[in-house]
Amino acid sequence: MIGLDLRTIIFMSGILALLLSVVLLFLSFSNPKSITGLTLWAAAPAFSFAAALLLSWRGQIPDAASIVGANVLMLTGVVLFYWGTQRFFGLAPSYRRWLGVIVATIPFLVWYGLLEPSFTARVMLMTGLWFGLTCLMILLIWRRGKEVFSTRYMVVVLVLHASILLLRFLTALLPLPGEHLLDPSRIQSLYVTANAFIILALCIGFILMASDKLRDEFEHAASHDYLTNALLRRTLIAACEQELERCRRHGRSMVLLMLDIDHFKAINDTHGHQMGDRVLIDFVNRITPLLRRSDQLGRFGGEEFVILLPETSQEEALAVAERIRIRVGLPDKDLPPVTVSIGMTSNRPDEGKIDVLLARADKALYKAKEAGRNRIVVV
Repeated sequence: MIGLDLRTIIFMSGILALLLSVVLLFLSFSNPKSITGLTLWAAAPAFSFAAALLLSWRGQIPDAASIVGANVLMLTGVVLFYWGTQRFFGLAPSYRRWLGVIVATIPFLVWYGLLEPSFTARVMLMTGLWFGLTCLMILLIWRRGKEVFSTRYMVVVLVLHASILLLRFLTALLPLPGEHLLDPSRIQSLYVTANAFIILALCIGFILMASDKLRDEFEHAASHDYLTNALLRRTLIAACEQELERCRRHGRSMVLLMLDIDHFKAINDTHGHQMGDRVLIDFVNRITPLLRRSDQLGRFGGEEFVILLPETSQEEALAVAERIRIRVGLPDKDLPPVTVSIGMTSNRPDEGKIDVLLARADKALYKAKEAGRNRIVVV
């Protein structure tokens, strides 16, 4: 790599970073607000562009700008990548801590850049901080990311980058005579070129992660009720049909609970539909913690819900239904009091259609309402 024009590489990498910043910015505008962190990701390459611009002018502008200013901008860009990743995964970024780190590096950069110039010290300082942030991002994405291509891609890119940063840090311990930023030595050329490609690879990875999350949002919206976040009727019926077929093949049991909020129409008429919506949301929020991961809760329409309990005996399901009935009836000072009627049924060996179970659960629910509501009936 000896002989490469590092000034041009640095400048072109900055231009590329700016273009990627624009792409990420438009992506943040077009994606749902539930996908967070994109604006911070978009700001990071813009800071990298500004840093690259100042670095490429090293020797042509004051060192205060090309050394102190450029390194502060570069570090800020890396921190913005980390903050954006935290926001993407729903975490609150530690703004104050990392702003303190950025501010704390300025005196070192002034000392080793202007007062007692030392390229080696600056390399060790910046690569050390960049390495630490890269390792934090690896851990964050590995732990929080889903098992999809974008997660694996980002981890590989970040591990590769961390290795390059560690190599540059170690080689700085044995500095070459007269080594400087634009020195076309083998290690410096590798470091500068690799950083240019890494920024490109990272931005592509962030776009892939946002695309995966957007697809998840669309799939969730297609299968879940927008108000309560319970499954849609068609989605739950499909799950019930699949579970019933599994029960038939393996001789296992499943239970359906059909729930209806008592006198829900009166709540809408008395308190308004907005209060009715709040009651529905609260109803689902109360029930969900009582269910297992394998259980499925779906909204069948209005105030009627169905719960699928796989691998559950009638006795176990009755205990679950009773916990639900008690939990729903607990008072809430901000909401009108509600109760729930529950119809329960389980599969039989000769049944192959889910409509039969649903009809039987509906019959049990009707009997619970006839008997005075706020109770469980098994058919």
